[in-house]
Amino acid sequence: MGIKGLFQIVKEEAPQAVKEGEIKNHFGRKVAIDASMSIYSFLIAVRSDGQQLTNDAGETTSHLMGMFYRTLRMVENGIKPLFVFDGAPPKLKSGELAKRFQRKAEAKEDLEEAKETGTAEDVEKFARRTVRVTREHNAECQRLLKLMGIPYIIAPTEAEAQCSVLARAGKVYAAASEDMDTLCFNTPILLRHLTFSEQRKEPIQEIHTDKVLEGLGMERDQFVDLCILLGCDYLDPIPKVGPTTALKLIREHKSLEKIVEFIQNDPKKKYVLPEDWPYADARELFFKPDVRPAEDPECDFKWDKPDIEGLVNFLVTEKGFSEDRVRSGAARLEKNLKSNQQQRLEGFFKLLPKTAEQQAVHKRKLDEKNEEKRKRLKEDKKEKAKAKAKPRGTR
Repeated sequence: MGIKGLFQIVKEEAPQAVKEGEIKNHFGRKVAIDASMSIYSFLIAVRSDGQQLTNDAGETTSHLMGMFYRTLRMVENGIKPLFVFDGAPPKLKSGELAKRFQRKAEAKEDLEEAKETGTAEDVEKFARRTVRVTREHNAECQRLLKLMGIPYIIAPTEAEAQCSVLARAGKVYAAASEDMDTLCFNTPILLRHLTFSEQRKEPIQEIHTDKVLEGLGMERDQFVDLCILLGCDYLDPIPKVGPTTALKLIREHKSLEKIVEFIQNDPKKKYVLPEDWPYADARELFFKPDVRPAEDPECDFKWDKPDIEGLVNFLVTEKGFSEDRVRSGAARLEKNLKSNQQQRLEGFFKLLPKTAEQQAVHKRKLDEKNEEKRKRLKEDKKEKAKAKAKPRGTR
């Protein structure tokens, strides 16, 4: 679900934290991608006539189509993707998951009713609400990635938290997810829209956590408290507290403890806390998530040569994909994984700040160089003037 209204707050309060650009701007970078979020977006977006793609056997293939071709697009643009899958959800998230399950059950009932009495738009709307990522979807995508030579790992719990650990350790450039709660797990950089279709023409959003905090004028603990107040996967939101009010409350009271105290002692009873609101436990999950440390052997990953025949067997023979398209895509994948050994310049060079003495030497040399250039230009100008003044026919 992410954090409600957080991106809008960041855009308004810390615009310098967000950069937008093309996918090619990330050439040579390793990126840890929230796999489950990506698969969910594939199931929603990769469709035909408003329905998920299926093969002749009636099996859903939208997730495989999205994973294959959009991963290929990243590799062709010089990106080295690492996919991170969710593990078991934290216990505190069980309430939210139960609500999601209930909402999907209700959406299924609405979908059946819409098929009988509703419009095509109603049918598509409720169909999208019934989408969920299953264990089978995850297993099939993991099998596909292995055949493609693309590494993946399974996190102990939340994928976004594991992506953030890898980014902080410098093993990848950034964490990629549509969920803004990735910022709560303290990734240095969050990339959004990376796995979107090229046809959507959505720029890649690059959000820098340090600039978010700077723009908001907050330390990380206050920022996490703000995100919990906005509404996260672990807790029910406080009724009548929207983004503007949440930001105002954090700035006035500085912490959730003080906000809770204010709400409980407010004689006007303007806000009412949910009956069960363990905000301290939610905060703990953001600050101390269950993750593998970056030096764990399972966090060592590499990109291998794709198994082209294995891909043909899986995608064509088993799933009914076009053999020509699969072989063409696999050949492009092999070529790009092999050729994308060039790194970005910042991977080779680390610019160190100059001392005052070094800066003075550099300035003196630059001034000397400019003075020599001015002298040469002056001499050239004199020579041209002499040549122009010389009478024709003289030697």
